[in-house]
Amino acid sequence: FLGLRLLFCLSIWFAVSQQAHGLRPIRDTARSWGDEWLFGRKEKSGAGPFSAWNITGTYRGTWKFLDTVNSSSKFPDFRKENGNSVIELVTSPTKITGVHYVQGAVVFHDVFDNEHNVGGAQIKVEGVYIWPFRQLRLVANSGKKGDSGLEDDYLLSNPYHLLGIFSSQVFQESPRDGTSKQKTSPIYEMEKHCNIEIAAQISRTASSENNGDKDYYHIEGLMESPAVDDDGECFSPLLLNATSINVEVYYNKAVNYTLMVTFVSFLQVLLLIRQMEHSNTQSGAAKVSIVMIGQQAIMDSYLCLLHLTAGILVESLFNAFATAAFFKFVVFSIFEMRYLLAIWKATRPSNSGEGWETMRRELSFLYSRFYGILLGGILIMYELHNYMRPILLLMYSFWIPQIVANVVRDSRKPLHPYYILGMTVTRVAIPLYVFGCPKNFMRVEPSKAWCIGLCTFIGFQAAVLLLQHYFGSRCFVPRKMLPEKYSYYRRFDHDVNRSRDCVICMTTIDLRHRNNDCMATPCEHLFHSGCLQRWMDIKMECPTCRRTLPPA
Repeated sequence: FLGLRLLFCLSIWFAVSQQAHGLRPIRDTARSWGDEWLFGRKEKSGAGPFSAWNITGTYRGTWKFLDTVNSSSKFPDFRKENGNSVIELVTSPTKITGVHYVQGAVVFHDVFDNEHNVGGAQIKVEGVYIWPFRQLRLVANSGKKGDSGLEDDYLLSNPYHLLGIFSSQVFQESPRDGTSKQKTSPIYEMEKHCNIEIAAQISRTASSENNGDKDYYHIEGLMESPAVDDDGECFSPLLLNATSINVEVYYNKAVNYTLMVTFVSFLQVLLLIRQMEHSNTQSGAAKVSIVMIGQQAIMDSYLCLLHLTAGILVESLFNAFATAAFFKFVVFSIFEMRYLLAIWKATRPSNSGEGWETMRRELSFLYSRFYGILLGGILIMYELHNYMRPILLLMYSFWIPQIVANVVRDSRKPLHPYYILGMTVTRVAIPLYVFGCPKNFMRVEPSKAWCIGLCTFIGFQAAVLLLQHYFGSRCFVPRKMLPEKYSYYRRFDHDVNRSRDCVICMTTIDLRHRNNDCMATPCEHLFHSGCLQRWMDIKMECPTCRRTLPPA
């Protein structure tokens, strides 16, 4: 036993004193500030001294300067005092007992002051993890080809890392602007100018969540950066604090989100079916704004493309995101496009009697405009990526074309109230989760003010539509601004010889007592009020002479 203990101590001494293969040499000084800080701390973990911990995973935490501000002038881009950080580590055992080889990356967010559209500075690191003493020593990666294959494979399969990149590209920063700003910054080539060293201590932490036997680890250490040419430090020492993330919990959040999107899409299908039944006649379909339905179809097509792209990017979540994308595809390609075609046919009744070539030409023109607007919108959003939230507000103004159409045409009840309320609620579900949930899986910073503004904006549109439904399409327009409107309850000469029978219900109209039960058309034909109103919901033609009728 004495020989084994001596052999073990010699191997540990050899691991600490010698350089690991492929690493840069650490400073040859007797003991750096990081060494004094690291070895001066006491081990707080109650675990045994020789139990190996697998520290491979994602760590999320904070960084801050020990000197309150960055006192070095080498990299003045570090203008903030603190911020968030993400650490990715991949460990593999070595031939040396008690020593694991570590590869990874450290991402510093909130580095640039007042430039939130830049994702931050990323530094690739490698080093050793001496697990009997819970000590982690990392230096900047040399950048040689083939040295970081294991770390790259891990990052390419980590849903936390991949979805973070996807959400930052879509909702937070412009990929073109972010790349150009990083390349013009000295931080982009920090590894060429600095020897970056990280000395950290690993400890185990207890989780407040009920996640079974999942171990959580905490990293606390110092990051120092002496310049290669001995021209002073690149930046002041940084204090790093990060705790491991349970990727399974993060995975479950993404799956639950896709279930929510699938459920919302199913509700939207039911609402569309109800609305199509409400306006199943030619006159009813002509009252619906084709721009309103087309705008919602474009929104659903964008959501379909986004979820499909996320599923392709994150292979482990492909089934979940592909299911959500499929339901969005069903909503816009089957139901909304079918409804769009029905509205188009209702607004062009004269084309029904023409030849097939004319109909096909008109139909191809409709589809070319739709997909042209779809592709043009993608280019516009790419060019104006930094204004994504105002663009979303513009897209969520889809009720406005219907409000305007109701006023211009004086349409009576074109939309079902259930469709108005249901679509309003289901449409805001996704943006409220992305920009309102503080623990969303996309890691987008929540904005309470923007969410309140979005709900107020779309709620106001829905309220106007409901007012038009119950009180008339022009109820909020002053009478002086309204054009002259034909009155079906106008006075007429009782002595004129005309038919006293309603040709709709085939019963006699009682004209002895003047009331609102009788309506007279411009062509001097009389009908019961209820009969003519139901007739005009089907077609705007006189039942007797087929003359076009004005709006009621």
